[in-house]
Amino acid sequence: MSSALIKIAGGTVYDPANGIDGEVRDLWIDGSKVVAAPPDSHTRPVRTLDAAGLVVMPGGVDMHCHIAGPKVNAARRMLPAWRESPAFREGDFLGDSGGRMPTTLSTGLRYAGLGYTTAFDAAIAPLAARHAHLELADTPCIDKGCFILMGSNEYLLEAIRDGEHERAKNFIAWLLGAAKGYAPKLVNPGGVAAWKNGRDGPVADLDERLNSGLSPREIIAAVARAAGELRLPHPLHLHCNNLGMPGNAATTLATMQALDGHRAHLAHIQFHSYGGDPNDAATFHSRVEPLAEYFNEHENLSLDVGQVLFGPTVSMTADSAVGHYLSRIYGGPWFSHDIECETGCGIVPIEYKEKSLVHAWQWAIGLEWFLTARDSWRIALSTDHPNGGSFLAYPRVIRWLMNRNSRDETLARIHPKVRRQSQLAHLDREYTLGEICIITRAAPARLLGLPNKGHLGAGADADVTIYLPNADILQMFEMPRHVIKAGQMIVEQGESRAEPPGKTLHVAADYDPTIEPHLAKWFDERYSVRFNNYAVNESYLDDHEVVSCR
Repeated sequence: MSSALIKIAGGTVYDPANGIDGEVRDLWIDGSKVVAAPPDSHTRPVRTLDAAGLVVMPGGVDMHCHIAGPKVNAARRMLPAWRESPAFREGDFLGDSGGRMPTTLSTGLRYAGLGYTTAFDAAIAPLAARHAHLELADTPCIDKGCFILMGSNEYLLEAIRDGEHERAKNFIAWLLGAAKGYAPKLVNPGGVAAWKNGRDGPVADLDERLNSGLSPREIIAAVARAAGELRLPHPLHLHCNNLGMPGNAATTLATMQALDGHRAHLAHIQFHSYGGDPNDAATFHSRVEPLAEYFNEHENLSLDVGQVLFGPTVSMTADSAVGHYLSRIYGGPWFSHDIECETGCGIVPIEYKEKSLVHAWQWAIGLEWFLTARDSWRIALSTDHPNGGSFLAYPRVIRWLMNRNSRDETLARIHPKVRRQSQLAHLDREYTLGEICIITRAAPARLLGLPNKGHLGAGADADVTIYLPNADILQMFEMPRHVIKAGQMIVEQGESRAEPPGKTLHVAADYDPTIEPHLAKWFDERYSVRFNNYAVNESYLDDHEVVSCR
């Protein structure tokens, strides 16, 4: 008998990846893994956890958030009131005043306090990867990884422009390995570099030839194709052009079509689903219906929602043009950050208001996506933390999804035009616990290509969340009864018990090593930065795991 054998007895298990939807059964853990029940019925575990009457799910997986890197630290500097509280370390997960921009310690503990055990930062500049990994290593309780920004990288754009597909593909693979990243990320493809070169206004036409000599369509198609050929566990992670602008749904639909069957994940789709005249905010409205219709018929696409919550937060994006645009709207502080011309960053404190026409539509549009996307396995819960709201608001979003009365109560308070025109008023669908388990755990893990996450079958990582059922859905999901990370109890009866470091998840795709001297020469000729400045030593990482390219 293993000295680390744990039995979770008699829980109501939700494990949709293995076809289990609310079945009472036992779960066995040996060390850091879920295992099959011992063949000897007399085997005694070291510990038995009585889960009778409790809900047992895999640990939550947040596939799109912003928790490390220059953008996060810039926001922390702009919001100096958020500080750690001694009570927080003692287990009071709501004890400090953070939420919008918590510290590394607070981030890890708060994710654990919600039952989440894995999170991916969605936008890390390659030259910032070393420091970002140090921050992630300082974030306890969760496994983590990051997507690497590439859409403004001049070497990559030059290779695409010159039609050198193999060179572009080799560079993507090399850069992911050097920066210890997990997937390629494009933000406003071509548009960020154009804004830096003096363009004022969004890029709405995918075929517009920009100052890079490329169109957004060419960049998207090339990177999506390369990611597919590299067989990366997660495909191109794409922040579409024309974010946040009335009428941008046309750009989003064109982007979906431009992928031409290549796999891609569309980030924070809510911010890309708007109708209306860009010059008249009063015409702002939802265009979820045609986008969802296309999405439902094309299995190469997946998405996370980027649900908006009412209240104050902070916008942070590698889309510098959007940051500048928001700063002019809100008239408050704005921070713009650039790293050797390979990406951008815009930080703006904002507040979403129920009576604002635009903000009310943004709230409704996110929920429309959740309730009209037919395949829950291709959609993930996100608030684009902190852009739509803090990840701490996930229980509120879950309540809206599971309880129509709850969302009707909010709908009754918001701008009357949205109440009249949104299809949300006519959507009766209410998520089940099994569907919540899919969009918060099983689907993100599958979309990320993490075979050991998001399920409770033999061989899975022993990341387990146990909830006390409650008619008050918000209360149920805000405070799990137990959270187990890699076989270790880290939350018990709502109190923190341990702060394990977690591990870093990254890929190591094959590439032609002859690209390295070419890169060294190319960077030496153009920049003060050497190509090996991108390399992240493994000493910067937590205990790490290389996820295989399939």
